[in-house]
Amino acid sequence: MKTVTETFGSMVFDDRVMKATLSAKVYASLRHTIDEGASLDPGVADAVASAMRDWAVAKGATHFTHWFQPLTGITAEKHDSFIAPSPDGGVIMEFSGKELIKGEPDASSFPSGGLRATFEARGYTAWDPTSYAFIKGKTLCIPTAFCSYGGHALDKKTPLLRSMEALNRQALRVLRLFGNDTVKRVVSSVGPEQEYFLITKEMYDARPDLRFCGRTLFGSKPPKGQEMDDHYFGAIKPKVAAFMEELNEELWKLGIMAKTEHNEVAPAQHELAPIYTTTNLATDQNQLTMEMMQKVAARHGLGPDLLRLYQGQDALHPDGVLLLRGPCAG
Repeated sequence: MKTVTETFGSMVFDDRVMKATLSAKVYASLRHTIDEGASLDPGVADAVASAMRDWAVAKGATHFTHWFQPLTGITAEKHDSFIAPSPDGGVIMEFSGKELIKGEPDASSFPSGGLRATFEARGYTAWDPTSYAFIKGKTLCIPTAFCSYGGHALDKKTPLLRSMEALNRQALRVLRLFGNDTVKRVVSSVGPEQEYFLITKEMYDARPDLRFCGRTLFGSKPPKGQEMDDHYFGAIKPKVAAFMEELNEELWKLGIMAKTEHNEVAPAQHELAPIYTTTNLATDQNQLTMEMMQKVAARHGLGPDLLRLYQGQDALHPDGVLLLRGPCAG
């Protein structure tokens, strides 16, 4: 049985992997891009793509995808295999720097179908090197920004990256006014937490409001509101504990610092809180956390497959996981 330290980040192309698989020159150039926002050299991109492919294939990956966050509340991905034809009739595994840096998915249906003319249907995904690539299933997922043919942001990552850059620029300006010329970059950080409800699939199937609307529409309030001191911080039930244990393992593989778990105030309400990290990475990891919650919940008889993902409001997913208000400030 593997220990937590052996499991953690095992499916992430993180700094440890980059140091081990890239030459010192390529690694230094990539870190310069990540840390200071410098332009990425095409030769460096090719070297990184080659190392990333070899690492992913060794982990059992067969496809890669540009993983992005369109304005639909969920993540999106288009999978391409690594295979390319060889002269002898077989295949070889290829992944170039061009494929790593840029993708061209169909943008005609984002954020809503039919909004743009046919000639404007093309969209572009651009690699975000500040968020580590990871393996999900048998697919290498590369976090990317997503924009339209005309350069308009069609995702949630692009505005976030722009706001982080604006904050960095203005913070450096203030530091310079105070005579501090040594700081090169100011990075914001976030520690999101997830509050959620777990119910059985049978209970979910008995509620038309949950099945048709994805959230609670009727029901009576408890006698004391939500001040259920017999549940808050109480002993975690075995079925819930088994869900939390498997969820932690899945999150740790993806390098997500799942730290705290406990019963919340309301009956069947629970919380998961990670250790804070940079804003961009925390946002990507929060999306993965919600996805993993639903997949693991389904395996524990807590609901069917995901049909819709809500964020920013109280909403019960059709798989039996309720995420309250999206990510909450920890």
